[in-house]
Amino acid sequence: MTFRYMAIFSAVLALGLGIALVLIPEPLVLLYGLTLPPAGIFIARLLGAEFIGYGLLAWFVRDAVDSELRRAILLVIFATDAIGFVVALLVQLSGLMNLLGWSIVGIFLLLALGYGYFRFVKPGVS
Repeated sequence: MTFRYMAIFSAVLALGLGIALVLIPEPLVLLYGLTLPPAGIFIARLLGAEFIGYGLLAWFVRDAVDSELRRAILLVIFATDAIGFVVALLVQLSGLMNLLGWSIVGIFLLLALGYGYFRFVKPGVS
């Protein structure tokens, strides 16, 4: 997979999830066996806004040539996905989410590995 396809994949995923969290947070989290109080709906919508921003960042960096700026952006996206993986894994292991929660763990792991590869193993590869 090229960096461009990695960025497009994560952009589409983040934009889709972000829009869903902003518009329909309750039905979305119900899929994972979770319920939201009113304050949780607010936080989910804020998270959705952040996912939209993340998706736009990934979309606009997809064709960026290797540079100090691109490497910095990749480091931030890698760190975000790595932290997301750890948080999702801990929550999943706690039993808070149903089996579908493993999909969140897997997605964050794949994204962290992908961005980590393009940031640390093959920097400059497009």
